[in-house]
Amino acid sequence: MKSKNVILVTYPDDFSQQEGRSLVESVDNNNVVKIFSQKYLGHSTYGLGSGKVEEIKEFLTENKLEKLVVDDHMTSKRIYNLEKATGLKVIDRERLILDIFYSRATTTEAKLQIQLAEIKYELPRVREEAKLAIGSERPGRGGSGEYVVDVKFRDLKRRMGFIADKLSNSQHKRQLYQKQRTSNEMPIIALVGYTSSGKTTLFNLLTHENKETSDSLFTTLSTTTRSFIIDSQKLLLTDTVGFISRLPTYMIEAFKSTLEESLMADIILLLIDSSQSVNEIRIKYSSCWQTLDELRVDREKVFVIFTKCDNAEQMRIQEIATDLGMLNPIATSAKTGYGIHKLKNLIAQRILLKTSGKKIKIPA
Repeated sequence: MKSKNVILVTYPDDFSQQEGRSLVESVDNNNVVKIFSQKYLGHSTYGLGSGKVEEIKEFLTENKLEKLVVDDHMTSKRIYNLEKATGLKVIDRERLILDIFYSRATTTEAKLQIQLAEIKYELPRVREEAKLAIGSERPGRGGSGEYVVDVKFRDLKRRMGFIADKLSNSQHKRQLYQKQRTSNEMPIIALVGYTSSGKTTLFNLLTHENKETSDSLFTTLSTTTRSFIIDSQKLLLTDTVGFISRLPTYMIEAFKSTLEESLMADIILLLIDSSQSVNEIRIKYSSCWQTLDELRVDREKVFVIFTKCDNAEQMRIQEIATDLGMLNPIATSAKTGYGIHKLKNLIAQRILLKTSGKKIKIPA
């Protein structure tokens, strides 16, 4: 498939540019050929400043492109103005993330959650887009004497209610399943962390599963729970959707039924990719805690696990932990097996000893 050349407009810092590029190139065979940076992306007319728009137009005189991505929230009016000025299709960060979700979703529930998020994305834009399409004229009337825009607005609200009901039924089934787990006194461990932090790789190692892993963002969108055993003791391990910075509240809300698996867990392992720069780790760690706090997760359940430690020096890992105020993080490598024994020992101490009341022997 032929790649689509894309312009990315994002913030000047390295993290924003790296993550923005990864997001863009994670979907639709996009290829970022040029990055324009700006400190503020909330200008009234285009989102970006008029001077930056002129720079982009000048770049387009010598380069043929198809799409422009702005790495932040954009109103319909700003998108319309920017498309008119550049002649390119313009999408914002939220639309881009929704597109990635669509390309990754495999289960019915994940698809429903994405549809719900998309409706919440569209609702505030309906009336504004109608005004832009018609200009100064008032919208035409529908068959029942109602404004067309009102009909569309009500249709979206009706669809949102329908999807919410389906998700509610799914959530009810999950709650029954969780009650069954609780009655069986089967401990639950949840893996959480920034997207591409190594959750699924660790999940596969512990459960002997073969779930798809990838360096692409949001490989996992649906919660998966499997059993695993430590010295004949059966536990449940849950792999969840990855977090990302600047994720709007409505998207967190749409995926809340999935993320609430974390609330039910006896222990939550917060995975941090140790192979990245200190600045990247700092931003992602903060973003993860912001999401966990929005879900009202009990902080005492959360334990930090460094992943991919085959690519990081131990002294550096300890420096990062000290810098971020982490208490006794465990360093692991799913690739080499380093630290997995210590991780199992943590689970045994925090879960198995408490629930079973007997000493668990962890094999060396």
